[in-house]
Amino acid sequence: MRVTFSLQDKISLTLRLDEFGIPFIEGGWPFSNPKDEEYFKAIRDYPLRQAKVVAFGSTRRKGAKPEEDENLNAIVKCDVDYAALVGKSWILHVKEVLRVKPEENLDMVYDSISYLRDHGIKVIFDAEHFYDGYKDDPEYAVKVLEVAREAGAERIVLCDTNGGTLTHEFYEITRKVCEKFGNCVGVHCHNDSGLAVANSLMAVVAGAVHIQGTVNGIGERCGNADLCQIIPALEVKMGYKALNSGFNGLRGLRDLSLFVYNLIGMEPNPYQPYTGQYAFAHKAGTHSDGVIKVSRAYEHIDPELVGNERFIAVSEISGRSAIAYKAKRFGLSLERNDSVVFKALKMVKELEASGKIFEDADGSLYLLLLKAMNAYRPHFEVLSWAVTSRGGKGGLRSLCTVKLRVKDKIVTSIAEGLGPVHAQDLALMRALRSEYPDLEHVSLINYKVSIVGRSAGTASVVRVLIEFKGDGEHWTTTGSSANILEASMEALVEGYEYYLHRREAKQ
Repeated sequence: MRVTFSLQDKISLTLRLDEFGIPFIEGGWPFSNPKDEEYFKAIRDYPLRQAKVVAFGSTRRKGAKPEEDENLNAIVKCDVDYAALVGKSWILHVKEVLRVKPEENLDMVYDSISYLRDHGIKVIFDAEHFYDGYKDDPEYAVKVLEVAREAGAERIVLCDTNGGTLTHEFYEITRKVCEKFGNCVGVHCHNDSGLAVANSLMAVVAGAVHIQGTVNGIGERCGNADLCQIIPALEVKMGYKALNSGFNGLRGLRDLSLFVYNLIGMEPNPYQPYTGQYAFAHKAGTHSDGVIKVSRAYEHIDPELVGNERFIAVSEISGRSAIAYKAKRFGLSLERNDSVVFKALKMVKELEASGKIFEDADGSLYLLLLKAMNAYRPHFEVLSWAVTSRGGKGGLRSLCTVKLRVKDKIVTSIAEGLGPVHAQDLALMRALRSEYPDLEHVSLINYKVSIVGRSAGTASVVRVLIEFKGDGEHWTTTGSSANILEASMEALVEGYEYYLHRREAKQ
């Protein structure tokens, strides 16, 4: 829901899926809307490496001849090699939704597939609501598949359209169908019971050779089977070749996942298996220590296989191994038994108790490590600051005044922003720009605030996380206080100090 692709989005996604190695790409339903019709015209101008673009449609209308059916003719006009044709396989739908006799539904399936085959189009037949239909009337559901094969369907796809079939019954039904029809069976799973991925994989165990799904599991209601989970399970754990030889193989999976999230304007799921930011995250001290020593002790696969990376979180429950690991990532030479590591760990625990957080704030953690090593040298000092805000017809405007000591100079700066934090950021930047012109490359790209508890009085303690980017690097810093602007100023200062210290370290 709330996902809509423009024509260019669909073309861009097709090219990306082709590059990744997906063999079949269902491009849309040409009869349903002008955009999908235009897509099949436009995609012809893009030579694909290996993928086959598939046009979607349904069986002919009841009482109509296939050559008179606009839906089928729209597929023919697409000039595609493959069509995915959906037809009814649940007797309930045949009688109550289509309102035709069971024999006529079989004729609709046969006529539609035969018509497309006569026009040189290979057909993947999607047996809609197959699992519910099989449980209701197995003889009729199987008869629909038989007719589809007789008409020339290359693949018969069993659809769990309502997503309600549990894995044990899903496996048994799929196994029986595969035993009867051989290696032409596929599955199409919805996630209404949270089992779309599990059912898809069990279908392969049962003998299926074709799985339909979507990147990130995006789809109707609770979604479709997530290809970002299915593909690595097949390739890494089950020994199957799921992809045609793509540009970067399975290592491009995380990039593909993020590409799709960005395309639809949705925040990536950080907990998504295989591709999420925290899919290979370790926070507890014993876990961090163990995974650093022997990665497979706490990771089910090497994260690099899917283009992801290990994330060691530093927090109040971390151990020395996590601190030493992070230090090495920053280029700091520290071992887990160094006294500096003990000191840094103590500092982390004390600061997190006051409301700061370091597992998502590597910028602040880097500065903390420098302080523990006695290597931190502040580039500036905030002597005072004040923010005022005023509303009116033009909207809210905020003014910030800062007074800094920069290289033994006292610098005062005033800036107006769209909000108080924006004004703080602009005022700091103006004060620092003359002495540190490289800060022009730094920009604030994200700001988050959350309530983390109460101070000794009655005021709530807030935690601020600010994300920056500059010179090809991203970093996040944190601040905490009972005053949101004080927490914001702390995070802003650390954000710029991080950049200046890292720039010096690189030089």
